Amino acid sequence: MTPRPASTLALVRNTLDGVEVLMLQRTHQAAFLPGFYVFPGGAVDPSDQHPELDEVITGHNDTSASALMGIDHNGIGYLVAAIRESFEEAGILLAQTSQGEPVNPSHPLLANARLPIANGDTDLLALCREHDLKLPLDRIGYIDHWVTPPGPPRRFDTRFFVAAAPDGQTASHDGEETIDHCWLSPAQALVDHQSGERLFGAPTLSVLRRLARFRNCDEILADAMQQTPTPFPTEPWPAQRQGDIVSVAPGQPAYSEVRKLDPRARGTAHAVIRPGHWVQLSDTVSRLTVPNPGMMTGPGTNTYLIETDEGAIAIDPGPDHSDHLQALLERLEGQTLRYILATHTHKDHSPGARALKAATGAALWGIPAPADGLQDTDFSPEQIPVDGERLQLGTVSLKALHTPGHASNHLCFLHEQDNILFSGDHIMQGSTVVINPPDGDMADYLTSLNRLLGETIEWIAPGHGFLMAYPDMVVDFLVSHRLGRERKVIDALNNNGPGTLADLTPHAYADVSPALHPVASRSLLAHLIKLQKDGRAGESDGTWQLIR
Repeated sequence: MTPRPASTLALVRNTLDGVEVLMLQRTHQAAFLPGFYVFPGGAVDPSDQHPELDEVITGHNDTSASALMGIDHNGIGYLVAAIRESFEEAGILLAQTSQGEPVNPSHPLLANARLPIANGDTDLLALCREHDLKLPLDRIGYIDHWVTPPGPPRRFDTRFFVAAAPDGQTASHDGEETIDHCWLSPAQALVDHQSGERLFGAPTLSVLRRLARFRNCDEILADAMQQTPTPFPTEPWPAQRQGDIVSVAPGQPAYSEVRKLDPRARGTAHAVIRPGHWVQLSDTVSRLTVPNPGMMTGPGTNTYLIETDEGAIAIDPGPDHSDHLQALLERLEGQTLRYILATHTHKDHSPGARALKAATGAALWGIPAPADGLQDTDFSPEQIPVDGERLQLGTVSLKALHTPGHASNHLCFLHEQDNILFSGDHIMQGSTVVINPPDGDMADYLTSLNRLLGETIEWIAPGHGFLMAYPDMVVDFLVSHRLGRERKVIDALNNNGPGTLADLTPHAYADVSPALHPVASRSLLAHLIKLQKDGRAGESDGTWQLIR
């Protein structure tokens, strides 16, 4: 599916308390982001690229607009679409009179032309000609670019813009595609996101964080005019798969890694995880994957080796696997393994530490297993790192981050020179992790995800899968996904409760294959326990009901 060109416009205004941004809530029946709060926006229409638009626009032509966005042509279409969608969805028209003044709030076209524009009965070119208006494209700042990854029913190649809302014009949702609207400070929107009060998509959150840095609209627009966003990659990349050169599309699991490892596009990186084969990820970091593929482990468990002039560090030695141990020892020949780190004690991550320690004498770092009998209780670390503690070896420093949620003893380790986060099972590629109570805790998991946004991270090295780019986007997606699922759990309780886990799982996870419902029911329990802690759900004899 080829992503469709689209535009989104963040409308901002000054208030006595600082900047506010207009948010619209999408209908719950929408195929894309149902119930989420978004900026006005939508697909670029043919009328947005009409060849005669030049007579009614100022500040840009197609050449300059396309250069701004790093494309060959049709840049004007994105900018005009942003103005049109703002008018259709929010009733705000970014246009000027022939004297250069904003459209007067009492102008009848604001009420009379909105529906014809939305229905396609007229377009902005005709509207501007009829009322002698201009579209001031230089009043719009270009701030972000995002392409929907494969998977959703619709995909968009979206350009994000920002503009000051005209004084006096009143915003309103259209009652069809959008069902509510509000003006929020960017900071408040982010708070509402973390609490689950409102749902926001990952790209929207990225823009909100950018807007939250500024005190007023002038600062926002000045920054937008000076800082052109990096284009989101859209071109396929060559890579090896089973001896052949294949094309890896953006959004596919290997894409970010093959681009990083093969920046000249020579087809030297691999598009599949190959257990037993070393992959050099940076000057100091390499990866070896255990041959233990499965439903819960994906292509296998990743062991990471950090090599310095003063010795080496192994992260997550994996299960007790003789071939994997031998490959590690062969790689370490001639150097000293100083430390073995475990992100957590699930049995696909830490049991291999015993044999590796016996062979090398390296010190074990990690947190012992909880006393539930389900994890690697033989893992006995010499050092139990506290949150924020650093391990320094040569020129490399690793920062320990306590990230409970998937497991109560879970740690991530941040390579502070390469800005690589070794995420264990806190973040996995290609799927969300199972949160299995009682050791797994959904509230802790969401808190642990959000705290990563305060760290300087460029790459995520997961316990299973390829390197992952755009770490903030990854975190935002995971949090939004979980909060979206929480809404489905609440709907299931409201519409189908009271009920047991078996009663509620088919409704809360109607979009998931029934074959996965036994696993999904464990995450459902984690959501229910979180709602119970929040005072929104109650349980009696295994039956759950909604309280408020």
